[in-house]
Amino acid sequence: SVDVGDLLPSLTVQNEKGEDVDVSTLASEKGVVLFLVPKADTPGCTQQACGFRDVYPDFTALGFDVYCLSADSPSAQTKWQTKKSLPYPLLSDPKRQLIGALGAANGNKTKRSHFVFEKGGKLLDKKIPVKPVDSPKLALEFIKGLQATAV
Repeated sequence: SVDVGDLLPSLTVQNEKGEDVDVSTLASEKGVVLFLVPKADTPGCTQQACGFRDVYPDFTALGFDVYCLSADSPSAQTKWQTKKSLPYPLLSDPKRQLIGALGAANGNKTKRSHFVFEKGGKLLDKKIPVKPVDSPKLALEFIKGLQATAV
């Protein structure tokens, strides 16, 4: 599985619109926060997703894109995205190839987690498992810490 210092794996998943996304290119322009939820539109996952939604401008201001990854179908993700006004793309990985590569597959379940990749795709931080309410906060604090050490 992908460990700190490794690059984003070269795998293709679909976004919530059903378009192919090459995972290895996600961090070509900016850093990336990838957070994983076990199931779209369930209480814990919604708490985590809305947490990222509420601090989304903070991530973009720091030069990071946010993506939500789950094994749900693009149509289920679109429904959830619309319902909760989620401002970031949702990635669908029904075969759990990317989820597995990240080390977050647990049989036919997904471990709630998040991963912070720098621009260029190198993994800097990962949290498996993580509490829904803590995930956005921890990811943001980690990135703010990077900015502090970079200056």
